[in-house]
Amino acid sequence: MKKPDKIRPVLKPGNNPGSDSIPAAGTPAGPSEGMKRRKFLGMGLLGFAGLSLPLTASAKGGNAVTEFVSEALNLQNSSRQSDSFEEKIKMLQAALAKKDYRLARALTNSLRISEVQAQHEHETFGTPVVGASQFGLVSSLPASWKGWANGWKYYKVVGMEEKAGIKRKGEPVEVLLSFQSGQVQSLAREIRVAEIKDGLLTEVISQVFSEVRRGDEKICKLMFLADNNGSEKKNYLVFYGNPDAELPSYKTDLLVRGEGYGLDIENEHFIAYLSKQTGQLAKMVLKREHWLEIYSGGQGHGEPAGIDWAHDYVSEDGFQKMRISLWDECPDFEVVKGPICTIIRRWGFPYSPLHPLFAPARLNVDIEYRFYAGLPYFHKFGKMTAVKQFEPAALRDDEWVITGQSFTDLVWMGPDEKLRSGEVPADMRDKLWGIGFYNKDTRDSFIGLFLEHRADGLPELAHNGSPQLYYKWHGQIWSRYPVPKDVKTIPAGAVLHQKNVYITIPFTPADGPAQIEALRKELLSPMAGTSSVLPKTAAAKENPGKLARAGEAQDARISKALIWKALGDVKDPQLYKADISIADLGFVYDINVRGSVVTVTLAMPHRGRPLGEYFAHSSNVVHSTVSKTIMEAIYELPGVKKVIMEQTWYPLWTSNLITDTGRKKLGLD
Repeated sequence: MKKPDKIRPVLKPGNNPGSDSIPAAGTPAGPSEGMKRRKFLGMGLLGFAGLSLPLTASAKGGNAVTEFVSEALNLQNSSRQSDSFEEKIKMLQAALAKKDYRLARALTNSLRISEVQAQHEHETFGTPVVGASQFGLVSSLPASWKGWANGWKYYKVVGMEEKAGIKRKGEPVEVLLSFQSGQVQSLAREIRVAEIKDGLLTEVISQVFSEVRRGDEKICKLMFLADNNGSEKKNYLVFYGNPDAELPSYKTDLLVRGEGYGLDIENEHFIAYLSKQTGQLAKMVLKREHWLEIYSGGQGHGEPAGIDWAHDYVSEDGFQKMRISLWDECPDFEVVKGPICTIIRRWGFPYSPLHPLFAPARLNVDIEYRFYAGLPYFHKFGKMTAVKQFEPAALRDDEWVITGQSFTDLVWMGPDEKLRSGEVPADMRDKLWGIGFYNKDTRDSFIGLFLEHRADGLPELAHNGSPQLYYKWHGQIWSRYPVPKDVKTIPAGAVLHQKNVYITIPFTPADGPAQIEALRKELLSPMAGTSSVLPKTAAAKENPGKLARAGEAQDARISKALIWKALGDVKDPQLYKADISIADLGFVYDINVRGSVVTVTLAMPHRGRPLGEYFAHSSNVVHSTVSKTIMEAIYELPGVKKVIMEQTWYPLWTSNLITDTGRKKLGLD
């Protein structure tokens, strides 16, 4: 089986050099090949590698967890082919009553799988910026634009207005879009984004992720790079509806190596190393002339050391410290990879130093890193949700420890948004919105800005964490304790929110503060997409080149429509009576035709069936209809000289990929 190259300068969305995988079309992004598994609760997802339960009160007055479970109870794939969530709960209760813990563990695993599937089928991401009914026909565009976009049938218009008067260059913008399912096969394959500038259409780098099917709509998150001179209103065309489109390739400096959440992430400014055990940021290399490595040495507290130590809390009466850095592996996680952004999201309950003897389910911690192409910073989003009322002796939501003497000076920012050097005055220690370090000789720096720091169900948080240059011979540290000192009880349903950015720019006292202050203003006023329409007076100029790559505008030497039709004869005989093909199951992520060579990118449904060659060479027939192997089906087409099958695990296959025909055959609708 031919595998993609380990290192590629040109990336398809969701794929990165070193990931040893090819991205999928028509599926949410997911863990890379070889992802880690829970020992007995294992199932990957969305990414999705688990289930994140919202714990806020619903508009109906109930609890969102209860409503989510209720949705799961109603998810009946087929009463004859699966068992409901409700039935499994009853079986679990019965097993526990009998003290049959092995059966209880098996049922817990099965419940988790049902929860994951419920998330695949029901999770919502909010209201799309542009709805499914809002679209135009490419055939209605001016002749020059229509010719440039030949091969695509539909478009949506996304408006972008810069309101802060700040010039932007390649700013990542994320929008949620909805499409009529009958108009598109795969959003990951088909979507292209073009900027309208001076009457010309210019393709911009884009990234599709979190693609799901909801009823007769397909929904996805779309990220693309936007320029703006400040206070400009601009329109972008999102093209789709091209069954011949292939997964796009874009040049990027964002390189990702590794499996699951234990990734090494590199761009032109730094390399970030995430712990292979916990996913915490273990160390960084600042890619300047010194290639400074910032790390936390030693053995920590018996767990692997890292520079990011949050989040944690000390239990009642100061008995023990519960930490996510004590995870033996992430309880749940999602990974999204692409040419613009790599997202690593992890969540679960912090572990005890004596786990699993003590395993309280009190504070669910949800952490997300976002690393970007070409930018000297990364984001960290955090949410701590109290599942039940409890009384922590202490609680932290941001702590960074750096070993050695990499930096010589402290910096901090108060409510006035001015960056200053030196010690933090006593009256400012609970009013900080930025903290960090720099080296006056090497100009290296590491600075954190608190863009959002608030709580639901608690008084205003303390914005503390004064930086220190020397910490018990360790090095630099800051540590934030957000709960006000007079608050002793965290009520059930309370949520602590944070959005931080960590910056690594060459810093001098002369120009560094102004750069950081300007960046903070920019990050606090991100551009946001809106629904828009093309002005009737829009001037259209003749575009050089074409949007389509070779083979994407019905110009392939071998018809892709015939290839897809042929793959309809490649059945999955393990589904004895469904008579369903790998195409309708959504296993085929991409088809590439170059001359007489056809390359099929194939996913398998789960790692219990790891061998895609089964469909390529040895699919057998156990039902009465025609079934062929991939090779048999495609080699029968005129002009085909060579067929290559490439198997991928990224993004992970989900039920969102099954076609309408496939869902009917499986009894899902």
